[in-house]
Amino acid sequence: MIDVLVVDDNVQVAKINAAYVAKIEGFRVSCLAHTAAEALTALETHSVDLILLDHYLPDRTGLQLVADLRRHGLVTDVIMVTAARDIATVQAAMRHGALQYLVKPFTFAGLRSKLLGYAALHRTFAGGGQAEQSEVDRIFGALGAANAGPAELPKGHSTATADRVRTVLRSAGAPLSAQDVALQAGLSRQTAQRYLKLLERAGRVCLTLKYGETGRPEHRYQWV
Repeated sequence: MIDVLVVDDNVQVAKINAAYVAKIEGFRVSCLAHTAAEALTALETHSVDLILLDHYLPDRTGLQLVADLRRHGLVTDVIMVTAARDIATVQAAMRHGALQYLVKPFTFAGLRSKLLGYAALHRTFAGGGQAEQSEVDRIFGALGAANAGPAELPKGHSTATADRVRTVLRSAGAPLSAQDVALQAGLSRQTAQRYLKLLERAGRVCLTLKYGETGRPEHRYQWV
């Protein structure tokens, strides 16, 4: 499980954001904070992997809080969730090491996309080991890939169906067959196969072959 600290000066907004987080598989809310001071205390007393951080806090800005964390050697991951949309603040967030930036108001789908991208990154880092250039590229692209897909679907294809297939692949810990994807997405095998081929052509899915003792090799698909 990925433990999340939700920081927002508005108590009701913090509760809503926490409820959103709780709906996403693999995430749980460790605690809530409404000031920078409360956030620091929470980090001292709770296990936290990720901070969803508002910029406008009553005692310090969110970016000042991040700077404090880094000065004290705390490398907890941060996704900014804020109404601040001026370029200077966005640039400062990048320079302070924020992994993503979500502008208020946002939808559940918008937050879910950011968190799924973070989960993929979290799994990659947990695996350790060495990284070739292709793996480095995948790591740096992971947070932006949650919304990625074919820029334009061919006639007769549904964006909603493509999203279902993509969600199944992104949440899988290993390559899946077309039948696996079909079962998890609630689709026919033929439909799943059609969308898998589409995502493969778009460069979002890697195709590998699993060879058995007899018969044709089974196609396996993995999100890249």
